[in-house]
Amino acid sequence: MLVKTRGVVLRFIKYRETSIIVNIYTESLGLQSYIINGVRSIRAKRNKIALYQPLTLLDLVVYHREDKQLQRLSEAKCQHPFYTIPLNPKKSAIALFLVEVLSKTLKEQTEDKQLFDFIWDSILRFDTEKLSTENFHLVFLVQLSRFLGFNPKSAKEINDELNNELSTVWLNSPEGKLMDQILTCDYSSSPILTNGQRANLLKVLLSFYRWHMEQFGTVKSLKVLNQVFM
Repeated sequence: MLVKTRGVVLRFIKYRETSIIVNIYTESLGLQSYIINGVRSIRAKRNKIALYQPLTLLDLVVYHREDKQLQRLSEAKCQHPFYTIPLNPKKSAIALFLVEVLSKTLKEQTEDKQLFDFIWDSILRFDTEKLSTENFHLVFLVQLSRFLGFNPKSAKEINDELNNELSTVWLNSPEGKLMDQILTCDYSSSPILTNGQRANLLKVLLSFYRWHMEQFGTVKSLKVLNQVFM
């Protein structure tokens, strides 16, 4: 059947000589994989493969069959060309991080409109936001965890669940108090952080994710992110 839906591109891999397989988180069908034929051929339009770059926001018409793992696209149009993410090194590094986190956490092939709207609106805001977005990924992790079912309410709760991996000293330190602020703020009201504080808070949040998601594993893009914020 034909389905009209929005979608957020996560990543693609090359397939055979001229095709790709792209993972897209869709509004109506959850996480799906689509085979795109001929997109890498010499005759293909140069801008066609740009549609499938990570985090691209698409309007889609797709062929969907429940008995198939690989689906096909009928139409794909970019709804919002990015204006700042490709040109800002810090935003590009954060975008790489977001893609990896989403690829690790989005597994369901079912509709979840609230989660989709959160991801879509967050990416759109990240690209258009004129104010500082250096803490965007921290706030994103906290808010995403609410949809995944394990959102922490306080730094103490994080410490308790991590079996006291942190310490009472840390909880009462400026960094512990900053974590409490990160857990309750939105994108426009995050606290001012040093690069060291940002890196440490991110490390704690990722530990919390690994505690709740066994297959979460190591985030490879973290190294790039830390280098950009040095």
